[in-house]
Amino acid sequence: MTTTSTAPAPVSLYGFLTPKPGHADELRKLLMDLVEPSRGHEGNLEYHLHEQEDGRFFLYEVWRSQEDLDRHNATPLLRAFMDELSEHIEGAPEAYFGAMRSPHPAIVVCARTPF
Repeated sequence: MTTTSTAPAPVSLYGFLTPKPGHADELRKLLMDLVEPSRGHEGNLEYHLHEQEDGRFFLYEVWRSQEDLDRHNATPLLRAFMDELSEHIEGAPEAYFGAMRSPHPAIVVCARTPF
């Protein structure tokens, strides 16, 4: 058996958000309110929220394709979050984006080779 992938490479989005003084609880709630709905969006492979010891929040998302991420970003839920985000964070989000180069187990396609 050989493993091949005909799907586009998954994309990941990850970064840090630093809450303004006195805004950590509200930012935590806003971020937590995104987790389960985002995990339910088509093409989501992973969606995680972490809280660092220094008070920053770290988001890690993996999407099956850029199209799935774009569709997620266009949802009313995400648009409302983005409209409110600047009220609660210091500076701009520290965000990174890229194509995943290691295979993601949820989208590996297996094909049998003939004997």
